[in-house]
Amino acid sequence: MSLDSASLIENGWFHEKNEQWPGQANSLQVKEVLLHEKTKFQDLLVFESTSYGKVLVLDGVIQLTEKDEMSYQEMMTHLPMFAHSGPKSVLIVGAGDGGVLREVCRHPGVEKIVQCEIDEGVVNAAKRFFPTVSYCYESDSRFTLNIGDAVKYIKETEDESVDVVIVDSTDPAGPAEGLFSAEFYTELHRVLKPGGIVCSQGECLWVHADLIDMMCLNHSKPFASCEYASIQVPTYPSGQIGAFLCQKAADGLEAGCRKPRRAVDVEGLRYYSEEMHGAAFALPAFLKSKLHTRP
Repeated sequence: MSLDSASLIENGWFHEKNEQWPGQANSLQVKEVLLHEKTKFQDLLVFESTSYGKVLVLDGVIQLTEKDEMSYQEMMTHLPMFAHSGPKSVLIVGAGDGGVLREVCRHPGVEKIVQCEIDEGVVNAAKRFFPTVSYCYESDSRFTLNIGDAVKYIKETEDESVDVVIVDSTDPAGPAEGLFSAEFYTELHRVLKPGGIVCSQGECLWVHADLIDMMCLNHSKPFASCEYASIQVPTYPSGQIGAFLCQKAADGLEAGCRKPRRAVDVEGLRYYSEEMHGAAFALPAFLKSKLHTRP
């Protein structure tokens, strides 16, 4: 998708209008445009807002703001990390802003972190404009960055080699389309160790209930559990986004991610807590009755 700044910003306001959530829009007042460029894969915009700090936008869709990014980054990371009894190997798909990496690095028991991000332009912009989000790119020796296609990378990854996979993708269009296929989740199941967990960006319950249910029905088939957790993010469509979590079967394991399996002892958290972990799985009645979650 190619966008020009005039189509994104009108009279000093950024308007997020997108066919993926028809009939609604989100707007933020712009203080200053800091960067607007076309990367190899998508349109990238960074601006300073008047009330949410710096904002990262890809193909006209808000990815993060400095004010509320911690809610998404912390929940997407710590829901699977603490639902696992002791992850040592973590694979991050997407997440070019570095926020999920920052949160994974808070876990001292992790020995290996690999991130596969297709768009190096996002990584470079994050390093330049969002240092409080992206600083672990430069500071953690356990980490390896792979610039490339995650679908291809995972197909080449050996069986049962990863404890946790976190898929922080954009919406199911453009470069992220392949990350929303049943085949991709079959490959994720293959690379996960027994008891391993995948946590993916799970879309908005107010806008994409049918897509969420399709993921529960089709994508989760190889796994022992399938659950949807709700996260509040003011600058995402309808102020909400989901985390789609599946756990691979293991002998003696009661699969499921609704409770931490170890003490929540990470310092510096601003959103995630043991209470927030459990509360995230309490869903509205209309969605609970629709989704084919397990167990």
